[in-house]
Amino acid sequence: MGLGGCIILIAAGAILTFATDWHLQSVNLHLVGVILMIVGLIGVATFSSIARRRRVVVPSAAPVIEEERHPRRDGYGL
Repeated sequence: MGLGGCIILIAAGAILTFATDWHLQSVNLHLVGVILMIVGLIGVATFSSIARRRRVVVPSAAPVIEEERHPRRDGYGL
């Protein structure tokens, strides 16, 4: 599940928790909404920690060679 899926879970949980007033006998929608928001937050934390590990930049092992400029013998050194 990517970052978009986690954000959708958080949004759906917030809608169920704060924007509905339905009362079902067998399901507590407020609790389901809170659970969805917690799962979404855990997903965002996991996704961000994995993305942070991928951003590690390893320097290349190739040495940098600088060219030396030798002046031309005719006096026009460019």
